[in-house]
Amino acid sequence: MAQNYFKLSAEEDALSKYRDEFVIPTNRSMKASRVPDSLLDDTCTYLCGNSLGILPKRSRQLVQEELEVWGTRGVEGHFDHPYDRSWMYIADTVHPILADMVGAGESEVACMGTLTANLHLMINTFYKPTTERYKLLCEAKAFPSDQYAFATQVARHGYDPAEAIIELSPRPGEFTLREEDILDVIAKEGNTIALVLFSGVQYYTGQWFPMENITKAAKAQGCICGWDLAHAIGNVPLSLHDWNVDFAVWCTYKYLNSGPGGIGGLYVHERWASKPTEFAGWWGHDPHTRFAMPPQFSAIPGAQGFQQSNPSVLATVSLLGSLQVFRAAGGMAPLRARSLRLTGHLEHLLHQSKFWIAPDVAGQIEQEDAASAVFGFTIITPRDPASRGSQLSLVFLPTGGRTMPKVMGGLAERGVVGDSRKPDVIRLAPCALYNTFEEVERGVAVLEDVLGELQKDIVN
Repeated sequence: MAQNYFKLSAEEDALSKYRDEFVIPTNRSMKASRVPDSLLDDTCTYLCGNSLGILPKRSRQLVQEELEVWGTRGVEGHFDHPYDRSWMYIADTVHPILADMVGAGESEVACMGTLTANLHLMINTFYKPTTERYKLLCEAKAFPSDQYAFATQVARHGYDPAEAIIELSPRPGEFTLREEDILDVIAKEGNTIALVLFSGVQYYTGQWFPMENITKAAKAQGCICGWDLAHAIGNVPLSLHDWNVDFAVWCTYKYLNSGPGGIGGLYVHERWASKPTEFAGWWGHDPHTRFAMPPQFSAIPGAQGFQQSNPSVLATVSLLGSLQVFRAAGGMAPLRARSLRLTGHLEHLLHQSKFWIAPDVAGQIEQEDAASAVFGFTIITPRDPASRGSQLSLVFLPTGGRTMPKVMGGLAERGVVGDSRKPDVIRLAPCALYNTFEEVERGVAVLEDVLGELQKDIVN
């Protein structure tokens, strides 16, 4: 096996200590049926933080404290809080850290709502089509919830989504979009495009789009540019303000570890600080007069003026517990450096597998519809580390759901937790805050065992 330059030694891996900040499921709790009894109470190999992050111990403590406050102080917790986290200003505990995470000013971010609700709110605010400029540009096979939002928002303005939405697909035989192809469409179609709206990191392939360059190109053509950061925030470094992004939305239960269904967030560039919302709610009202219940809405300047209802305290402090760990670890710069090594280590080991198929070969196989004759996997996430985050997406051959579900089951039985996307993809995400290089090694070793066991049955 070729030497691996990605792995850090225990002495070099200074951030590995933050693993102790998390509650990691065990093989027993994950029902890993093919793990030896002596290892059942060991932690599982959890490579699924791109789907749902694991529980931060601080979040558990903070939620328990808020339950205590609720039980002992009742409604007075809004104003008189024994831990100095009055519910009236609970979102302000996370706004500064979220601003750092996305590269924005504090007034440019708001902790609120859920991803798709925030996406609808932002599209409704910024998508103002005219007879000349009415199209929406996005990647093909965006996350389904985004696709539904795009289609319904376009349709409510009277346009046919099939004509008004431009969906960009990879070139034949390729798995990800080329930057030049995206920029070329913006240049050619820019005067008809009202809104450019991509995922920061594409959920299926793991491609990190060149956000700064796309935003610059869109703005040069007079387009509004927004981003869905569900798979980007807490995963890759972001500079939304400096990149001149108009708006962005995100969830927090993936890399930000806020818990299932955790509270969402949004960003609005400061140049839109006085832009009125068409869906005002009382939590977006000036907090100095909010509880005076005035009949007229007086918006908080900036992103927080888009708030509607008071945020869930339990969901917000659950997020706060995770964000405190991010801050203690030094923010995204050191975590990105560790992420590059972890993901590079994973890729290096996968390339050593006898079952690995080069992407160009796999793309040609799919073009020729001969995938049933080949057994193994290819990696469809970009090879260039600058074009990906902490995720590698593996396509398993033979395709059509013949291989992947069996591989997924075999991994789970052996205590390796990944994430599947039907019919043929398994996503593996080594997260910088809590995964180890040894877990990456175990994940690949188990994958090799599973494929070796399945090869004869599937091919024959």
